Amino acid sequence: MDVVKILKECGALLEGHFLLSSGKHSDKYCQCAKLLQYPVKAEEVISIVKDKVKDLKIDVVVGPAMGGITAAYELGRQLGLRAIFTERENNEMTLRRGFEIKAGERILIMEDVVTTGKSSMETAKVLENLGGEVVGIGCIVDRKVSNVQLPLYSAVELFFESYDPEDCPLCNEGSSVIKPGSRKF
Repeated sequence: MDVVKILKECGALLEGHFLLSSGKHSDKYCQCAKLLQYPVKAEEVISIVKDKVKDLKIDVVVGPAMGGITAAYELGRQLGLRAIFTERENNEMTLRRGFEIKAGERILIMEDVVTTGKSSMETAKVLENLGGEVVGIGCIVDRKVSNVQLPLYSAVELFFESYDPEDCPLCNEGSSVIKPGSRKF
């Protein structure tokens, strides 16, 4: 299956001048919400991750809000597992809404895109503090710039060049920057 082709068909691969949640800039961005608006295409792409994680003895799938919610739900549906999400409260990742993690539960974190792995690792810390065992991170797109300390299972790996703002060639050209993500700085 050609995941890049599907992402392009959905309009999920964007070109321009983007401010990433890491604070870096890039001329490319993957907006997986454009894929996730099509349940049949999302099912097809996320089935790649399902096939990679199906033997991990997972008890629950957890998606960090915003981008991981729909992806975690779809992976949980395909695996026949409970799917919940973490979210930021006062800019800190937390588990709310009556969701619970039982001691010893094996958890897979599911994201749309993993770039730095910051949201995933914040989520892992919350879940581990509640007694859960995080066995890995699933994602639609692995941007290949993280060095997370957990196994990573992706539908596709994509590398997009990123720049510190002071070294950004797009800024030097006078291009306006767009912040497409949901994380507050």
